[in-house]
Amino acid sequence: MQKKEKSDYMILAVSHAFDLLEQFHDENIAELGVTDLARRLKLHKNNVFRLLATLEARGYVEQNRLTGNYRLGLKTLELRQTLIKQMALLPYAKPALEELVKECNETAYVAVLKDHLSTYLYGVEGRATVRVVSRLGSRLPAYCTAAGKVQLAFLSEQELERFFTRVELSPFTPNTITDREQFKAHLREIAAKGYAVDNEELEIGVRGVAAPIKDYRNAVVGAVIISGPAIRFTDDHIRNDLVPLAQKTAVSISVKLGYRLPAEQ
Repeated sequence: MQKKEKSDYMILAVSHAFDLLEQFHDENIAELGVTDLARRLKLHKNNVFRLLATLEARGYVEQNRLTGNYRLGLKTLELRQTLIKQMALLPYAKPALEELVKECNETAYVAVLKDHLSTYLYGVEGRATVRVVSRLGSRLPAYCTAAGKVQLAFLSEQELERFFTRVELSPFTPNTITDREQFKAHLREIAAKGYAVDNEELEIGVRGVAAPIKDYRNAVVGAVIISGPAIRFTDDHIRNDLVPLAQKTAVSISVKLGYRLPAEQ
């Protein structure tokens, strides 16, 4: 049987929605009305209105109540800012992680916090025969991973409360922290220490350690994670070897992003 092209799987309505958003690409165009968009897209005005209603509900466009026209919404700016952060991280993360893996021979990643999930952007696998399944590209619950916890620990109280309105602390293993007040206390400890440990909270047999990556504003924008089998990740090995390596790598990436070390401030 002949393999289908990816274009054969396109959903027409989704394609039209992207076509609509791209009409605002011209810097000279701030707003467009339903009639203008229908003419540009060669679609019936009713179809354009339905597309706009959907995009407006999701925050990707907004209506100017005075003119009745539409403009890009804040959600598009959020996506742009996320992309900028991710693209800024990656050029510095790759060589830093490669050097880290040479030193510890374990798998390492860089992850960012997107909504309530920890997203693993880039990784380098260790050379050990026994290692955990790669998490590259995964989007994992932030509250039970080292990468997620070390970023949640530096959120403002308002941001953290917003996180709790969206996330239920459901147990993945017996080690998952599910009590909100206990979890808040745990995050305060992480912020004070400057690193987080995944104590088999997402998956039995897997542990990890993470340190925060900061930018020129001293804001946490990502995390360096070292992950591996719990049998090798003993408390002593984590404390004496892996934590210093994760922190050193996170600082090296942070400095490239404009972060100033405390002695320089």
